[in-house]
Amino acid sequence: MAQGYAHPEVLVDTAWLAEHLKDPHVRIVESSEDPTLYDTGHIPNAINLHWRQDLQDAVRRDWITKEEFERALGAKGIGDKHTVVFYGDKNNWFATYAFWLFKYYGHQDARILNGGRAKWTAEQRPMTKDMPPFPAAPYRARDPDRSIRAFRDETLQKLSGSGVALVDVRSPEEFRGELLAPPAYPQEGAQRGGHIPRAQNIPWGQNVQQDGTFKTVEDLKALYEPKGVSGDKEVIAYCRIGERSSLTWFALRYLLGYQRVKNYDGSWTEWGSLVGVPIEK
Repeated sequence: MAQGYAHPEVLVDTAWLAEHLKDPHVRIVESSEDPTLYDTGHIPNAINLHWRQDLQDAVRRDWITKEEFERALGAKGIGDKHTVVFYGDKNNWFATYAFWLFKYYGHQDARILNGGRAKWTAEQRPMTKDMPPFPAAPYRARDPDRSIRAFRDETLQKLSGSGVALVDVRSPEEFRGELLAPPAYPQEGAQRGGHIPRAQNIPWGQNVQQDGTFKTVEDLKALYEPKGVSGDKEVIAYCRIGERSSLTWFALRYLLGYQRVKNYDGSWTEWGSLVGVPIEK
């Protein structure tokens, strides 16, 4: 599992999780794009935490506040001292999205199931439709950690400076401006197509192997360093709404150990609809 990663402790494999399904210090969280997937069967004792319904504000385009985060997690039986293991569909896009938000609010021990739901089911490990009977738990979050989140004005300002690398993790078609959004997501497009100037197109899927598990350090370095994305720079990753880029953020920050990596979760649905910002095709 270690693979030479900078922080191997943030990844667990399916065997480790199978041994900790009933560990009282562990909370397993399914965070999938499709909130109904959980009801068809999930990993035993997993809690369903939907990225939009549970974690995003219902009106503003933003995450829930610190206080709302505390209430939402506590009500589901997740405490701030628990080891929280995330998994999801789509090769863990939304698992890393939730992981990123937990780190934004300072959760100490958060981990990702390497390979996610797909690897667990491929190995024919147990699934259930039973809901975990966890009582409410106290949760105390920290103030938001802005060092891991990029905003539009900050991103625009840094385009004229040096020492910053931008990574566009979308498909080449989206990067070139041929698609405003992937075909399955027409409602999440922007007014204009293209990419942020200076961005390198390194699609999110290049971080993982066929089974959805992350590539080795050597393979990840060979993917990023030749394109000028290195640990001595500040890196801003973006996609369409921030979910695919959260996986890239995770790989750069925790597997390669880059110290200054931000996820721009406004991403292309924001940038591609702003008036007056520079766009390249």
